[in-house]
Amino acid sequence: MGMRWEAFLDQVKERGEYKTAEEAERAARTVLALLGAHLVGEVRAELAARLPEELALLLLNPLQAHEPLSPERFVRATAAWIEGATERTAAWDVGAVLSVAADAAGEELTHRVLLQLPAGYDLLFGFPQRV
Repeated sequence: MGMRWEAFLDQVKERGEYKTAEEAERAARTVLALLGAHLVGEVRAELAARLPEELALLLLNPLQAHEPLSPERFVRATAAWIEGATERTAAWDVGAVLSVAADAAGEELTHRVLLQLPAGYDLLFGFPQRV
């Protein structure tokens, strides 16, 4: 069973230091919709199952990506989708959302998610790879 909606948003709000739940929700919806375009198969389905239903649906019905985005381009794409965002604020948004998603997923699933993404996403998830 996935994480509760309120619990997920409360954690995003805290980590992102957002003033309102609406700001946290906007970041969560944008980041997870973009992430869904980069994941496939069981990994995407398993991650969705650990998220609140409202966000799981975004992950399972993602925006379309024509190619995998590097972490830098992922942050730029996030900035483009959030009104008034800069690359700096979008990086903050991405980190807040993906770190909560990683906590919900657990270490083993987060590792499998990272295997589907270009190098460098581990830092966006707050999950630096050990060498």
